[in-house]
Amino acid sequence: MKKVKLKKPALYGIYAGMFALLLAALYYVDFSNSNLYKNNDDEDLQYVSRLFGSDEVPVVNTASTIMRPYTDENVKIVQNFYDYKASEQDQENAITNYEQTYIQNMGVAYGGVEGGFDVISSLDGTVTSVKEDKLLGNIVEIQNSDKVITIYQSLSEVSVKENDQVKQGDIIGKSGEANMNKDLGSHIVFELKVNGAYVNPENYYDKNINEL
Repeated sequence: MKKVKLKKPALYGIYAGMFALLLAALYYVDFSNSNLYKNNDDEDLQYVSRLFGSDEVPVVNTASTIMRPYTDENVKIVQNFYDYKASEQDQENAITNYEQTYIQNMGVAYGGVEGGFDVISSLDGTVTSVKEDKLLGNIVEIQNSDKVITIYQSLSEVSVKENDQVKQGDIIGKSGEANMNKDLGSHIVFELKVNGAYVNPENYYDKNINEL
């Protein structure tokens, strides 16, 4: 068999053709991938537009920040939360002496308004208990989240019942007097439990329950 010897120009032409084919193949692969990503982007944009289109109204939860259990600006603190870290005088002011028994206040007592005031729910939640206590008056307990429970004591009137769903700001009752501490007049005792422990509500107002 006779061997064919190619001249240099012919070899250069073959190499150039192979190089051109290689570039074409790479371009095709890149173009296909770009179309794939483009289609996915379009689908994502269409999906987002369906979620946030003009026909949809985004729902923003504005009831996750703890608010005070009243709206009357004349309401004031009439008895503080018992804090083990507070001064001796502050601790004494947070203790109730009932029939020679000293009871620590595990909430904050709000009052100072003649004729009483409306008591509102500090957060969204489910009413888990409504009961009447001889010493503390009417008590409403609301489960606000897995971590947070709010308790409203010394109510003269109750506007909710067990298993009711309440929204933040809903009226749940009215302040009243309690046999255990009649000197406070018409008031409520607001207790806040976080992860099963009583905490001072004054340190938690305007905080988001998801950050507790």
